Amino acid sequence: MAEGKFERHRQPWRQDEIQKLHTLAKKGMALKAIAKALTRSEESVKDRAKEDGLTIAKLR
Repeated sequence: MAEGKFERHRQPWRQDEIQKLHTLAKKGMALKAIAKALTRSEESVKDRAKEDGLTIAKLR
């Protein structure tokens, strides 16, 4: 059940984190990079982005 080394056990998203997520997603940053920047798991970032209707660039 190791989701990622950044997992902080379901921390609620703070407003500044949400803004940063939106900014990075709009810049076209990859999921892995956004997760690292926010020190959250990729799963967590993906779920939050989906909740907010954001699209995150997939690494090709």
